[in-house]
Amino acid sequence: MVKNKGYAKIAKKRTRIVNLYVKPGNFAFFFRRISGKHEEFDFSELEDLRRVLNNEKAKILNMIRAKNPESIYDLAKELKRDFKAVREDVRLLEKFGLIELKSITKGKRRCLKPSVALDSLQININFD
Repeated sequence: MVKNKGYAKIAKKRTRIVNLYVKPGNFAFFFRRISGKHEEFDFSELEDLRRVLNNEKAKILNMIRAKNPESIYDLAKELKRDFKAVREDVRLLEKFGLIELKSITKGKRRCLKPSVALDSLQININFD
């Protein structure tokens, strides 16, 4: 039997690092996944960056963290937004590893429960 000597278990902080390389005419993103894998996303315009990191997506992340909704439908109700629009935003956030979706059974229905996949997001901008 191992006795606890008063040490608290420290949870590992989940951080996503985004390196933005600015080149003439385009932006290239390199996302480092929490597990250490690398994925590359190529964006041709600043508008694409805004699409991923806009105010509506920030509201979604904050609402998930604050209210812990049981489904995307519950999230849409909390945000007072159209379900289809929220679902598309959630799928985009999932694609970039900012949230995770877990399949759960709620009554007789199966649904996707969103959760924030990281504790912090660090963005580095490098001008070449």
